Amino acid sequence: MGRLMGKRRCRELLLTLGLLCAAVCLVAWPREAMAATGDGLKLCGNVILPSLFPFFVLSSLVVELGLSRYLGRLFQPVMAPLFRVNGACASAVALGFVGGYPVGARTAIQLYQSGQCSRTEAERLLAFCNNSGPAFILGVVGAGVFGSGSAGLLLYGVHVAASLLVGGLFRFYRPREGPRSGRLQGAQFQAVSFPAAFTRSVTGALASTLNICAFVLVFTVVIRMLSLTGVLTGLARLLSLVFGPLGFSESWARRLLTGALEVSSGVSSLTDGSLPGRLSMAAFMLGWAGLSVHCQVLAFLGDSGLSMRTYLTGKLLHGGLSAALLGLLSPLLPLSAPVSAYLAEQTEALAALDFQRSLSISTAAAWGTWLLFFLLAARAVKNSGGKSRLHGV
Repeated sequence: MGRLMGKRRCRELLLTLGLLCAAVCLVAWPREAMAATGDGLKLCGNVILPSLFPFFVLSSLVVELGLSRYLGRLFQPVMAPLFRVNGACASAVALGFVGGYPVGARTAIQLYQSGQCSRTEAERLLAFCNNSGPAFILGVVGAGVFGSGSAGLLLYGVHVAASLLVGGLFRFYRPREGPRSGRLQGAQFQAVSFPAAFTRSVTGALASTLNICAFVLVFTVVIRMLSLTGVLTGLARLLSLVFGPLGFSESWARRLLTGALEVSSGVSSLTDGSLPGRLSMAAFMLGWAGLSVHCQVLAFLGDSGLSMRTYLTGKLLHGGLSAALLGLLSPLLPLSAPVSAYLAEQTEALAALDFQRSLSISTAAAWGTWLLFFLLAARAVKNSGGKSRLHGV
């Protein structure tokens, strides 16, 4: 008992000291904190909100209207043997690859909360369905940071392959529990009418997007404060001393630490050095996703009871497998050197994107995906002989 109390007091002391240091930093560098907050607000207003909001609405509609249940009839023969989850979980996997962080994780949590998958299936999904979108990897990372469309394609291909490998590995998570049967799934879930689903989806999507924006703002300021205080440099020096014999310099350690906290800031720093090394580190950062994204997923988990440890293990495996795969493939493929380093400051470049263009592209992609899901669900109903129908659509 005394040891437990001692650990608790130690944690509380460290937390208090951390909060005091944060307060001192905000007082010492108020202009820098305000500037970082402004950059974060621009990023949220011009990129986060227009790109994620339509996909959040889409994912909610897919779950609320029961389209994922109908999709399950088509994808059960694929999802069950590969990932040991029922077919309805295919919506979380598809939206995770198209919508970007954290659309896939939010969809998986919604499927569990609505009774369309079991707890074990949801935890298997969380391990591999929270992925970066193609627009970010191909446009921002590939064409922007590396100045090469081929690099972007390679990164995205490796990102998808590593995610599917993680999903295959996590089929052995709790091996005694198999995919939920379609009958049990249908008995526990009831689709709602379209007006109710649409209203709930829009309000929930806005709340979820604002939660993400809050974390983006916090981590933008945190990274700026860590840089100003020299903490980031000190940790980078420590890592370089430990892994120096392996060729891990202080600059590479600083980039890795930045990416471990926030993925867009990390990949934006990869503008010089050897191309294979930068590509491998970018692949790891995109697979790991960063502490900022993990906090966003934690906010969605809430009191659901799903394991955060399983999710973090999956993301760590995703990052490691991505880096390993890219290291194996990069010598075999001709990759041109970057034409410039014109996106050295990723946050500023992202914030400069046009709001209307971002919103238009994201909305078109979201509704295109929605139409695809609807057609697949209609086909599943037709194949079932018309015995079932979409409630409220």
